Amino acid sequence: MSKDAQLEKNHWYRNDDIPGVAGPDREIVGYGEKPPRIRWHNDAKVAINIVINYEEGSEKTFAMGDGMNDGMYELPFEVDDQRDLAKESMYEYGSRAGIWRMFRTFDRYNVPVTIFGAAVALERNPEVARKINERGDDIVGHGYRWIDHYEYSREEERELIRMAMDSFQKTLGRQPEGWYCREMSVNTRELLVEDGRFLFDSDYYGDDLPFWTFVNDKAHLVIPYSLVVNDCRYIMGTGFAAPSDFVEVASRTLDQLLDDGDDCGRMMSIGIHPRITGNPARIHGLAEFIKYAQSKDDVVFMTRTDIAKSFIDQVPKPDRPEDRPNS
Repeated sequence: MSKDAQLEKNHWYRNDDIPGVAGPDREIVGYGEKPPRIRWHNDAKVAINIVINYEEGSEKTFAMGDGMNDGMYELPFEVDDQRDLAKESMYEYGSRAGIWRMFRTFDRYNVPVTIFGAAVALERNPEVARKINERGDDIVGHGYRWIDHYEYSREEERELIRMAMDSFQKTLGRQPEGWYCREMSVNTRELLVEDGRFLFDSDYYGDDLPFWTFVNDKAHLVIPYSLVVNDCRYIMGTGFAAPSDFVEVASRTLDQLLDDGDDCGRMMSIGIHPRITGNPARIHGLAEFIKYAQSKDDVVFMTRTDIAKSFIDQVPKPDRPEDRPNS
């Protein structure tokens, strides 16, 4: 094999991405040293967005014909060839008890939240859908079911997005302006832009500020999410052993964002699940952090869609990639 052929076979020598690879271009540089100076409602420096991931009843189960039991369970046990009724019942805790404890907590502290809603989960529990509308909560599409979108073809994923939006319209009487699926595919963002109904997506973890990207020459807004202040860390990998761990990570995150060494405002995402944070001790920890955050000046709780619209007011949609801040 010639030297050139060997180099072509081994990609370790590259210092850029291979042209034509499916999916969005990587955006490694971002805003750099000087992000735009953003302020949120009431001129706050930090906007906190609490996200309830409502998935219960839409996860993969033998009962729904998937031939598997989904993960994110309290214990590292797996049942491989039949229904796992213990795991199913943990999910049902979220839809039966946890979500209502969350609603009571957010009502008590007058906190607006965003629902990352799986359409089938809302179909199967219409009382939750009714309560979301009653509270006026923000809704972001979390897929038709809680399934990995990268497992499906482009056409299948397009149909899943259509089915989800039709379902939201039927269940809630409205459709989300944002999207965050479980494990996006290389086609997801293009499909959202082609669809034309979406103001933003949140399938991104690479910043503390929204930003504009371009998809096939069309400007598209990304509102980043986070897995750091996220209750999945109670049950997956290294993370929270106790609610006090969650409170400390959340509080330190907020403190840093309030004094991050510059005058730039930023957003803070908190991800929770009814079957996890809906348990008494964990929601108690979240309430402790809410009280801490509400004691601070320069902090506001906002929905994800309101964050998107506030950002657009301050950083309007660019006509060209080079018109973006710090492009």
